[in-house]
Amino acid sequence: MQAQTNTNATTKPGFAKILNPREIRKAAGLNQLEFWSRIGVTQSGGSRYESGRNMPKPVRELLRLVYVEKIDLVQIKGEDVQIMAYMRETHPDLYRSLKKGLQHAMPEHKPASLA
Repeated sequence: MQAQTNTNATTKPGFAKILNPREIRKAAGLNQLEFWSRIGVTQSGGSRYESGRNMPKPVRELLRLVYVEKIDLVQIKGEDVQIMAYMRETHPDLYRSLKKGLQHAMPEHKPASLA
């Protein structure tokens, strides 16, 4: 069976395209329960999305954050996001420098939006 592109794939600039969630799950080496529970979806709900049912935007975005961008939602706090936005706004040179340093230090964690 050939992998299909999910019709709900995001195409915003800077965002990776979401492929068939079954392919993402298999690439992660997880069963349906393990994969979908990390983003708050039941195994049966995940199975329906893998079979082609439309995925709501919040679920699609959580899937993107966790499995494409590799963000550990348990570790990140709202304050972290606020600090990042503040740094980007008030110290853009420092932000770019840190971003570049991260790309070189941890290429395996480079989000698709930095590719």
